[in-house]
Amino acid sequence: MKKFTYYRPASVKEAVGLLDKKWGPVELLAGGTDLLDLQKEYVAQPDKVVSLGGIKEFAGIQVSGGSAKIGAGTKLADIADNADLRKLLPALTTAAGMVGGPQIRNMGTLGGNLCQRNRCWYFRDEHVNCLLKGGDKCFALDGENQYHAIFTQGCKCVIVNPSTLAPVLIALGATATVAGPSGKDREIELAKFFQAPSSADQREHVLAPNEIVVSVAVPVQQNGKNASYEVRHKQSYDWPLVQAAVAFKLDGDKASGVKVVLGHVAPTPLESSAAAKALEGKAITEESAGAAGEAAAEGATPLSQNAYKVKLIAVAVKRAILIAAGKKRYWEA
Repeated sequence: MKKFTYYRPASVKEAVGLLDKKWGPVELLAGGTDLLDLQKEYVAQPDKVVSLGGIKEFAGIQVSGGSAKIGAGTKLADIADNADLRKLLPALTTAAGMVGGPQIRNMGTLGGNLCQRNRCWYFRDEHVNCLLKGGDKCFALDGENQYHAIFTQGCKCVIVNPSTLAPVLIALGATATVAGPSGKDREIELAKFFQAPSSADQREHVLAPNEIVVSVAVPVQQNGKNASYEVRHKQSYDWPLVQAAVAFKLDGDKASGVKVVLGHVAPTPLESSAAAKALEGKAITEESAGAAGEAAAEGATPLSQNAYKVKLIAVAVKRAILIAAGKKRYWEA
């Protein structure tokens, strides 16, 4: 690990003032579950590490007035265990409770989960100079790609976005508050927060190098139904193979305002308008949920080793919809 200078500011303003105008020289430290790995792998080699752990107002959960405000420094375990969030936003608490293991959830933060780097093994290998480290090739295109993207149109790099909270927050219509050098916070819809990087000058999100996520606001809808469902190799420390997050209202037994967001299948969380359209105005049954799942898989272009994800998308979307509507979980019978 390269030597670095450690800073522990007491305010967001102080933290922003320590950042750089370009990526690389400075890294933010929240829970450290991603950054320390990147440093040990020589993928991140900062001159300065700025800890956010000393900023008191950086963490906390407030639920009032039809909205939930969650500080970016809030631990994932606290999100998963919050009684108000469990009642109103079960998709979010479910997703937070599935991240890693207990140790990770008690260290990892909301902001860190949203801003973490991708998990591609070529990117994480210090000996591989891929596109995102200044090279001219995405090695996953012709290499080992069983966990990579299946929606890759227009993308030079075929990583999957690693955040498990992001698809849920996008489905729920969340907005991030971001602090920067201007001294005035700006708001970014989570649906517009992520990008597909293709060079070392880009990250998996649209933040500038000298900006920090301060909090996330999530609207709470009356009669709102939501759920997140992940397909994994195993129920332990692992990233999902695919994830589906859904949100909608029920008018009688019919769904309205449907949002379906897919995770771990594209370089960014992917909103499926086809799946939403297939369910909009329909009574929720196994048949209608299955039709939405099949629609969500449309347009996928698998790589050489990950075509299995196409079927998993259909399954994940179907089950997320049924869970959100409170239907019997036929797969657990």
